[in-house]
Amino acid sequence: MRFAPDLPTRSVEFDGYATAYAETGTGEPVVLVHGSLCDWRYWKPQLTGLGKRYRVLAPSLRRYWPERWDGTGPGFSIAEHAEQLLNFVTQTVGGPVHLVGHSRGGRVALEAALRDPGLVRSLTLADPGQPLPGNHDPRGDFRQQARDMIRDGKAEDGLALFIDAVTGPDTWRRMVPWFKEMVRDNAATLIGQAAEIVPMPDGLALRALLPPVLLVGGALSPAPFPGVLDWLESVLPDPKRVSIAYASHGMSLSNTKAFNAAVEAFLQ
Repeated sequence: MRFAPDLPTRSVEFDGYATAYAETGTGEPVVLVHGSLCDWRYWKPQLTGLGKRYRVLAPSLRRYWPERWDGTGPGFSIAEHAEQLLNFVTQTVGGPVHLVGHSRGGRVALEAALRDPGLVRSLTLADPGQPLPGNHDPRGDFRQQARDMIRDGKAEDGLALFIDAVTGPDTWRRMVPWFKEMVRDNAATLIGQAAEIVPMPDGLALRALLPPVLLVGGALSPAPFPGVLDWLESVLPDPKRVSIAYASHGMSLSNTKAFNAAVEAFLQ
């Protein structure tokens, strides 16, 4: 997981809220949607890598850095973030884009595509944070446990619990400093996330989804992510699917070269 050069934070305002984002490159527009505990900085390797061929934009979803949120009040849900994403596309691009979403951001990107498929040229879902039918999660209530630790002033323990649950044991300890700094900046968003109920998308809507879809998984990603990809592959119309070797849930960072190559191959 190598550090990528800094890019300036830009801002666009709509609906009375300023959305921070980064942008680089020229060509067909690609919009990157981050997952839990992250923000646009998560995508630095893709901004610089994919930006050699495409116009790449990465927004920070509402309540994430650089906003400083204490975890109270409204403004944090899949539906609200999907609407923010669609408005961001309209304001900054004005036409259809390639959407790439990771983890919870994959569910946000999927929701945006279902709500307004005309704004989506293609959809890439990397280990999307989508419950399986029946809503069984083998990891238990780790979100609530992490939230409680953060509320009790044990943020480091809560963040370690969450990151290790979604990526694998001992991941937090091995993370590079810039990633840990980003996660700490977004710690309070776990308070909002622990309270949300991620909706199951309508099966008929999934089967009728028009944009081409790429499903991306880490070869070492823990449950439930492989099962989520299996389920989506069974209901989406003719999706493509790739596995990123030697990588777990954070495959876009741990094997950046392979992840970027897979996305570029799909977009081309």
